[in-house]
Amino acid sequence: MSTEAIAVDALTIEDAAAELERLAREIARNDELYHGADRPAISDAEYDALKRRNDAIEARFPELIREDSPSRRVGAAPSVTFAPVVHARPMLSLDNTFSQDDVQDFVASVYRFLGRLPDQSIAFTAEPKIDGLSMSIRYENRKMVSAATRGDGTTGENVTANIRTIKEIPQTLPASAPAVVEVRGEVYMAKSDFLALNKQMEAEGKQTYVNPRNTAAGSLRQLDAKVTASRKLKFFAYAWGEISDMPSDTQFGMVEVFQSWGFPINPLMKRLNSVADILAHYDEIGLKRPDLDYDIDGVVYKVDSLELQARLGFRSRSPRWATAHKFPAEQAFTTVENIDIQVGRTGALTPVARLTPITVGGVVVTNATLHNADYIEGIGNSGERIREVGHDIRIGDTVIVQRAGDVIPQVLDVVMEKRPTDATRYDFPQKCPVCGSHAVREKNEKTGKLDSVTRCTGGFICRAQATEHLKHFVSRNAFDIEGLGSKQVDFFFESDDPALQIRTAPDIFTLEKRQANSLTKLENIEGFGKVSVGKLYAAINERRSIALHRFIYALGIRHIGETTAKLLARSYGTYADFEAAMKDAAPLSGDAWNDLNAIEGIGEIVARAIVEFYKEPRNVEVISRLLAELNDGTPLAAEKVAASNSPVVGKTVVFTGSLEKFTRDEAKARAESLGAKVAGSVSKKTDIVVAGPGAGSKLDKARELGVQTMDEDEWLALISG
Repeated sequence: MSTEAIAVDALTIEDAAAELERLAREIARNDELYHGADRPAISDAEYDALKRRNDAIEARFPELIREDSPSRRVGAAPSVTFAPVVHARPMLSLDNTFSQDDVQDFVASVYRFLGRLPDQSIAFTAEPKIDGLSMSIRYENRKMVSAATRGDGTTGENVTANIRTIKEIPQTLPASAPAVVEVRGEVYMAKSDFLALNKQMEAEGKQTYVNPRNTAAGSLRQLDAKVTASRKLKFFAYAWGEISDMPSDTQFGMVEVFQSWGFPINPLMKRLNSVADILAHYDEIGLKRPDLDYDIDGVVYKVDSLELQARLGFRSRSPRWATAHKFPAEQAFTTVENIDIQVGRTGALTPVARLTPITVGGVVVTNATLHNADYIEGIGNSGERIREVGHDIRIGDTVIVQRAGDVIPQVLDVVMEKRPTDATRYDFPQKCPVCGSHAVREKNEKTGKLDSVTRCTGGFICRAQATEHLKHFVSRNAFDIEGLGSKQVDFFFESDDPALQIRTAPDIFTLEKRQANSLTKLENIEGFGKVSVGKLYAAINERRSIALHRFIYALGIRHIGETTAKLLARSYGTYADFEAAMKDAAPLSGDAWNDLNAIEGIGEIVARAIVEFYKEPRNVEVISRLLAELNDGTPLAAEKVAASNSPVVGKTVVFTGSLEKFTRDEAKARAESLGAKVAGSVSKKTDIVVAGPGAGSKLDKARELGVQTMDEDEWLALISG
C-alpha cells in the first residue's frame, strides 16, 4: 500500500520510515525546482502539506529522523551558473505554525526552555512573511562587497552585480555602521510591477509569468544585470548574518538601525508581549493582505531580546526563538464515492475515501484519509467528539475537504443537508481484505483503552504485511539492496517456484545458490537479464557485511526507527550482547529491563515492543537463519565514540531534581554536545547523576549503586575544566 494514503496517527513505525524516505525525496525535488530553478511544480499549500506531514511523522517517531530529512535542510543546492558564496553564518529557515494553538505552544515552549513562568515578560516581534527570495548582503568598511542567495543555507549564489541594480539597497553604509555587517532580508517584486510586466510581455507577444515570487527569483538569476535592473525589484531588511559590532540588543532595535542606514523595513512590524496581541496582529495583517502591494503567506514571530535568542539557540535547521504563522489552507466541497481499506506492514487497516475529483489549493484531489474506524464515526484519538453526533462519514455524503497536515487531504465534516436518504453507516471490516484473517483493535493493558487502529492478525500469512516487511528490510536505511525494489519483491514473493521464492529475509541471501541448481533461470525471465541479475547478486553479497544499527533497524521491530536503532547499537556494542539483553529483559523486570528503559529515547512502549519481538520464537528462528548468511555470522560491532577532550564523552548522565543554573532542556543539549548520553533513569550503566534541590529516588538509587553524584556547580566545573 502507498504510505502517503495513511494518516500520521495511523502509521506504523515501518510505514513511517518508508513515508519519511518518500517525503525526503519529494521535498528535495521540489526544493530544487523552487529555489534552484524558480519553476515550482506544486502550490505553496501543497508544499507546506508535505513539510507538515514530514514534521508530524518526525514528532511522533523522533527516532526515525533521517540524515537527509527536510527538517535538517534549508533550500536547495546553489546553481552552478553563479559563483558559490559560503555564508559566514548559515541562513536557516523557520519552523511553521498553522493555528492559534500552535502559536500558544510556540510561546509556551520559549518560556519553558528558559525555565520562566509565562507571565508576558518576554517580548516578541511580529511582521509579515514576505513571499520572495532570501538574500544576504555583505558590507566591509561600509561598502557592499557581495550579495548571495540562501542556496542550501550554507552556500549560496553570488548575485552581487544584480543586487547592485536594486535602488532600494544602499551601496554604502553610514560611518556609524560596523566595519563588517551582513544585512539579510527578502527580495521581491511588487504586485503592481508584476502586472505591468505581464501586460508588457503580452503586448510583445511573449509568454507571461506565473507569479511575482518566481519572477523575482528568475530576475535575480539573470546573467545580464541590465535585465535585472528592468524588473524593478524591491527589498525588505529584517535580519543579519556576520556583524563585527552589534548596534542594538533587540530584534526590533536592529531592524530600526537598518532603517537608519537606508534599508526599507516592513511598516507592519510590531513588538508585542501577549499571545492575544500577537494573534490580533496576525488577524490584522491577514485583513490587509489583499490590499498589500506584495505577496505574503503568513506572519513571522521572533523573540525580541537577542540575549534570549542566544540562550534559546537552534535546532538542526531552524531557531527555537522564531516561527512562521502561515495563513490557512484552502477547503472545498466534494462527494464520497466509495471507502476503501488499505493494509500496512504491521497490519494496520486504514480507510481511504475515494472522492469526486475537486481542486483544493491548486491541486486536484481524488482521495482523502479517514484515519480509522473512530474517525469515520466522528471520534478523536482520546475519545473526544471531533464532529457533531450523527456526522459520521458515509458513501454518498457531501463533505468538506482540506489540504493541511497530510499530503493526502482530510475530510473535516459532513454537509448533513445534502446527505442522501439511502446513505447507510459504514461497517468497518472485521476481517482483513487481503488475507481474510480477523481484524482486531488491541487493548492497552494499563489503561484498558482500545487502540485507535484496527490490525490484521494474519502476520506473515498476510501478503500485505509480509511483502511490506521485505520492502522495509531492503530499504535504503536498512540493508539497502540495490535491484530489490517494490516490484521485484512482489515478484519474488508471489512466485511458486522454490528457486525464485523470497518469503522471509534469509531467502534473499540463498537466492543465488538456489538459482545455481535450478532449470528456471532468473536471467531468462522478462524484466531481468544476465547483467541485472549479476548486479543483484553482487548487491546482495555486498550486504553480508552490515552495520549493527542497520541490522537492528532492518528487523522491522515496531517503534524502532533508524535513530533508535543507532541508540541501541551504541548502547550494546555487538549484536550478541544486544540479543542476550533483550532475551534477559523478557520478564519485563530486572537489570536488563531497567538498563533498556534507561536509554534516553527508548521508554516503556519501545522497550516492550523490542522484548515482545524477541519472545516470539518465529522471529528468533528467522534471525538465526539470517545471521548464518552474514560474514562471521554477525553484524559489524558498533563504532565507539571518538576520543574527545570532553571529560564526559561517552558517559551516561542523568539529571534529577529542580535544576537552578539551567533548564532541563539546556542541560541535556549541553551534555549531548560534549559527547555524553543523557538517560532518564538510573541503572548500573549510569556514570554520573547531577542532582538539583529536591532530588529523590534517582539520587537514592545512584548512591545505592555507587554511581558518581554531583550538584550543578560541580557539573559545571567538570564540563568547563
